[in-house]
Amino acid sequence: MQNDNPWITHNTREIYSNSWIQLTEHDVTNPGGGKGIYGKVHMNNLAIGIVPLDEDLNTWLVGQYRYTLDEYSWEIPMGGGLLDVPKIESAKRELKEETGLEAEKWTEICKIHTSNSVTDEVGFAYLAQDLTQGETEFEETEDLQIKKLPLREALIMCDEGAITDSLSIAAIYKLARMLNL
Repeated sequence: MQNDNPWITHNTREIYSNSWIQLTEHDVTNPGGGKGIYGKVHMNNLAIGIVPLDEDLNTWLVGQYRYTLDEYSWEIPMGGGLLDVPKIESAKRELKEETGLEAEKWTEICKIHTSNSVTDEVGFAYLAQDLTQGETEFEETEDLQIKKLPLREALIMCDEGAITDSLSIAAIYKLARMLNL
């Protein structure tokens, strides 16, 4: 297994930046010796997802229209986690905001790179258990539908392509494997 970086970076320039992302272009020599450019999207936050699970193996999904996809998306509750805030605190905040749920028991279930050919975004997913229902606290940009369903149905939604979000799929599959579903 090779751990040395075979890419040579000659120059890097920022193309665009806002409070969520930074786009840079890199003049490179690739592993085969060819010269070219490589674009990289740097995410200023972590992706944090939560699979809430009750004692009957029900979970909650949130549905929303995703501007970037120009289509509706069913997902696990998720959002951005500031880099200087503990991941678990971001997970607790997102679960409460999007579903109104609070959990007593938390387990980190996976870490993923969401699309490692173009972005350095890192995602973490948590299992949230021992749930208490409260009120949602949607952000201004969120127009969410909330759906409670058996975890097995969420797994089928992944299998059939009704859930396409990478962090959601990874978390649901990982949890199903952990529970031997």
